Amino acid sequence: MANTASEMEADRIIITLPDGSQRDYTAGTTGLEIASSIAPSLAKAAIAIEIDGELRDLSRPVDKSAAINLITRTDDKALEMIRHDAAHVMAQAVQELFPGTQVTIGPVIENGFYYDFARNAPFSTDDLAAIEKKMRQIIEQGAPFERDVWERDQAIAYFKDKGEYFKAELVEDLPESETITIYRQGDWLDLCRGPHMPSTKHVGQAFKLMKVAGAYWRGDSSKAMLTRIYGTAWRNDQELKEYLTMLEEAEKRDHRKLGREMDLFHFQEEAQGSVFWHPNGFVIYNELESYIRRRLRDEGYKEVKTPQLIDNKLWEKSGHWGKFRENMFVVPDEVPSTDDDKPVISGEGRLMAIKPMNCPAHVQIFNQGIKSYRDLPLRMAEFGCCHRNEAHGALHGLMRVRQMTQDDAHIFCREDQILDEVKKFVALFYAVYKDFGFEDISIMLATRPAQRAGDDAVWDRAEKAMADALDKLELPYEIAEGEGAFYGPKYEFHLRDAIGRSWQCGTCQLDFVLPERLGAAYIGEDGNRHTPVMIHRAVFGSLERFAGILIESYAGKLPLWIAPVQCVVATITSDADEYAQALYQKLFDLGLRVEIDTRNEKINYKVREHSLAKVPVMFVVGKREAEEQSVAIRRLGSNGQEIKSADEAIESLAQSCKAPY
Repeated sequence: MANTASEMEADRIIITLPDGSQRDYTAGTTGLEIASSIAPSLAKAAIAIEIDGELRDLSRPVDKSAAINLITRTDDKALEMIRHDAAHVMAQAVQELFPGTQVTIGPVIENGFYYDFARNAPFSTDDLAAIEKKMRQIIEQGAPFERDVWERDQAIAYFKDKGEYFKAELVEDLPESETITIYRQGDWLDLCRGPHMPSTKHVGQAFKLMKVAGAYWRGDSSKAMLTRIYGTAWRNDQELKEYLTMLEEAEKRDHRKLGREMDLFHFQEEAQGSVFWHPNGFVIYNELESYIRRRLRDEGYKEVKTPQLIDNKLWEKSGHWGKFRENMFVVPDEVPSTDDDKPVISGEGRLMAIKPMNCPAHVQIFNQGIKSYRDLPLRMAEFGCCHRNEAHGALHGLMRVRQMTQDDAHIFCREDQILDEVKKFVALFYAVYKDFGFEDISIMLATRPAQRAGDDAVWDRAEKAMADALDKLELPYEIAEGEGAFYGPKYEFHLRDAIGRSWQCGTCQLDFVLPERLGAAYIGEDGNRHTPVMIHRAVFGSLERFAGILIESYAGKLPLWIAPVQCVVATITSDADEYAQALYQKLFDLGLRVEIDTRNEKINYKVREHSLAKVPVMFVVGKREAEEQSVAIRRLGSNGQEIKSADEAIESLAQSCKAPY
C-alpha cells in the first residue's frame, strides 16, 4: 500500500544551514549525504557534523529537523577531533607492537592527547619512535571509524575475554542509562562515546609523541601504576612546527631554570610545594605586593589579616569541608596534658584546618558589628597565606604550589551595586595587566558545576548578573559550562604571554550563597535585615604563580622597576674603585637596588656574568670615566654602550626604575 501524504511528510526533515537557508531531506539522511548534496568539495573536506550544537559522526543518520554545521579541518573544533582520533591510533599501534598491553583511558588535553597503558614492563622514551612509525602506517591505511552500539553485558564479557580488565571496569561503572558505544578502525576497536572523523587517514601526519610518565589508575595512588604516553597533533605541519618551536622557547624560559641562574628561589624535599625565596626573588615578591597594595588603597579597599588555623566547624558551615576537605591540611586541636605532658585533643574530636582560602574568615570580620546599607560596598583585602594539599605529582615550581599568597579581596555589596563593582574590578584588572605588559586577555564566564551550593533560582540570578555586566561593558566572552565555583559563577581571565601561551590568573566570582550560610546581614533602607552579595576577586591570583609567569614571559629580563638588581656599577681598573663607590652610594641613596663590582677581573668577564644574572643595566667605569665624571651604560641584550655624564645617567636610571603606579 502506498504511503499516505501525512506519512510521507513525517519522513521529511528540514535542515537549517549556518547562513539561515533551509533544505528538505528524508529522515535518516547522513551528514555525509547532506554535505554531498551541497557540494562535492564540501563532502570531501567535511570531517564531522554539528546537529543543534552536538558534534556527531558524518556517517550517523539525521532523524529530525535541526540546525547543522559541517565541520572541516579549518574549524577550531577539528583540532579536538584530530587529537581524539590520534589517541585511538596510538592505542592501536601500541597493542600491535606490544601484545598483551591493556589500554585504559585516552583523553584529549590542551595541545594534544595521552593514553594510559597497563603493561608489566613500563614504556620508555626509547619506544616512542617505533610507536610513532606504526601510527603513521595505520593512518596511511585509512581504515574507516565505525560506530557500534553494544549491550552492557556483551561489552563487559568481550573486554574480560580479551584480558582488558580496565575497560571492563569502565563499562561496569557507567550509569545504567548510558548507551555503550564501540568504535572500530579496521580490526581494532575501543570503548568510546565518539564522535570520530571518517577514517584514520583524516588524522594526518602532523603529530609527534612527546614523553612518557607514570600515572595511577583513575588517579588513585592505591591502585595500579600505569604508563602514560603523551602526544601532540595539529591540522598541518606548520602548526606542529610552531608548537614545537614554542616548546623549545618555553624550555629556555622555564622559571625553575631561570630561578637557579638568577638566584631567586628554590624548592626542597623537606617542604614539598613551598617556596624558599632568596633575597633576589623576594624583591620580586615584595614589589608585586607593594604595587597591588597601592592599587587597592586607591580603589577603596581596607586591608585585613585573618588566622591561619580555623576550627573545622566554620569550614563545615561554609560548605568547604564537604567540597575541599581532601585538599586541606588538617590537625587535631591539641593541648598539653597536666598529668604526663602528652598532648590530648581539646574537646571531643575537634579538628583545625590550615586555611585553603580566605573568604569564610572575611565574612567573620563583616559580621562584627551592625552594618547598614550605607556601609556598602565594603571592600576587604588580604594578602592571605593559604595552603592546599596538592598531589606531589601536580606540583610545578611556582606555578603549582602548596603554600601560596593570594592578592585576595571580597566585596560585600547590595544587588543593585553588582554592576558598578564588577565594572570597577574589570577596569582595575585590565589596568594592572597593562602595566605588566599583558594586553592580550580573554574572559570565560564559568557557570554552575554539578556539585554546588544554593538552589537554581539563586544561580539563575547570579549567572544573569555576571553576563549582564560583561554585556554592558561590551567585553567579549565565552561560556565555560559547569566550571564555576561551588558557590557561584565566575569570570576567568586568561592572558597570553610573550610566546603565545595562555595563563589563567585573575578571577571574579559572584556569591549569593556563602554570606547567607555564614549569617552575614546588613540593615536595608527599609529597616529590615538583608543578605549582602559577596564578590570574590583576585588580580594576580597567587603572587607565586604570577611571579613565575612574569619570569617566563620576560625570559628573566624583567622590567627595570621590578628587577631584583636594577644596576651594577662595575670597574675596568682599580683606578676607578673610589669613583665607582661614590656612584654606588648615590644610586643607593636614591632607593635603587644597586650592586658594586670592583673585583680584579676583566670587564668582559664581569659583563658576561651579570648578563647571565639578567641585570638590566650596568654602569661601567674606568680611569677616563672617573676623570670625566661619566659612565659607560650597557643594557641587557645590547652589544653597544652609551656614554653619559654621571648626573645625567643617574637621573635617567632613577626615572626608568619608577614603578608604573
